[in-house]
Amino acid sequence: MEPMDSVATEANSNWLRPRGSNQLGMGQFNERVVLQAIRFHGSMPKADLARLTNLSTQTVSLIINRLLEEQLVVKLPPLRGKVGQPSVPIALNPEGAFSIGIKIGRRSMDILLLDFVGQPRERASVSYPFPDPDTLFAEIERQLDSMYLRLGPARVQRLSGIGIAAPLRLGGWQKQLGIVPEQADKWNHLDIRRQVQAMTDLPVEFAKDTAAACVAELVAGRGRSIRTYLYIFIDTFIGGGLVIDSHLRGGLHGNAGALASIPLGLAKNGRDTAPEQLLSDASLFKLEQLFSATGLDETACGDARALQVPWLTHTLAWLDDAARAIALAINSTACLLDLGEIIIDGSCDRSLLDRLLVEVETALGYYNWEGVNRPRLLAGTIGSDARAIGGALLPLYANFSPDRDLFLKLDGKSDQS
Repeated sequence: MEPMDSVATEANSNWLRPRGSNQLGMGQFNERVVLQAIRFHGSMPKADLARLTNLSTQTVSLIINRLLEEQLVVKLPPLRGKVGQPSVPIALNPEGAFSIGIKIGRRSMDILLLDFVGQPRERASVSYPFPDPDTLFAEIERQLDSMYLRLGPARVQRLSGIGIAAPLRLGGWQKQLGIVPEQADKWNHLDIRRQVQAMTDLPVEFAKDTAAACVAELVAGRGRSIRTYLYIFIDTFIGGGLVIDSHLRGGLHGNAGALASIPLGLAKNGRDTAPEQLLSDASLFKLEQLFSATGLDETACGDARALQVPWLTHTLAWLDDAARAIALAINSTACLLDLGEIIIDGSCDRSLLDRLLVEVETALGYYNWEGVNRPRLLAGTIGSDARAIGGALLPLYANFSPDRDLFLKLDGKSDQS
């Protein structure tokens, strides 16, 4: 992750300043405050850390000594050229802690090892037409065992946990995917977190896949300088997350930001005439179908070929439909939530995402914005790894952040079923 000041200005970064306490009994909390200050703002000397965290210089010095002993931070070369003694910047130690993120999607599974500064160290991927739990969990266990071996005993001890990012209803929309009910129904009776927890002594956390992607953007991307926004992620199905006051809001069932289910028109009499949902027009699955129907390689929707002949004609048609559908969802959401920004990212090639943003910006102009403010459209910064990175960040922040509820603010109990 890059230092905070490379993303946000000093004027709008004050809200990110973690505040410590000089009272007794606050040791662990203050350690986390100092670690988060370095994570957000980059390396800095103890005196700057004291000013930033509102802690005394003596308290910060004691904390840094403990963190050095725990190997969570390192000293960088002294800064020379100023009056007085050279100051020594303190930085996070990339080897200080690790976490694992597992993304389970409808087309692929990714396992990612993240270091303490948020950089991916290792990854493994498996592709499939649709995941079969009977074989997928065996593959996950095999990949975890292999990752533990490569880490070695000492570094394995520094694993903080495993975070899983997966759709809440992996067996849903089976007709659209062409999946037989029996295959899809296997997922309806599984607790994904519990299945993985049975493989390890590490703590395991779960988040909706697009919410996890939103976590990655919140921590390592534009979310560090924007407090409230709607996050949209384009994948096999479209999805999203909702950040309000720098917290990811989960809603009653952990499913806030379920953009895929937004209707694309007015309902008529009878359920059989219900309008299509957003996922029907604005998902990569639709682009796959367009390619497949004409005998083209459908995997091109995930790479640069999508904007090349002979795929281009179909991609342009998809872009037009997808952009207008996404713009409708943005218009409706902005009316309800008064959002200033919309962040769009996805698992597709960056050139296709950039083209989609241009088309969505144009399509926003087709809607009536009288009485409501039109939000600003921004590209996400993480890309296809966002879900796995977001998953890995969940245990990392649970162990080292002063605010354990930074993610997944729920109005009730989360429901993974």
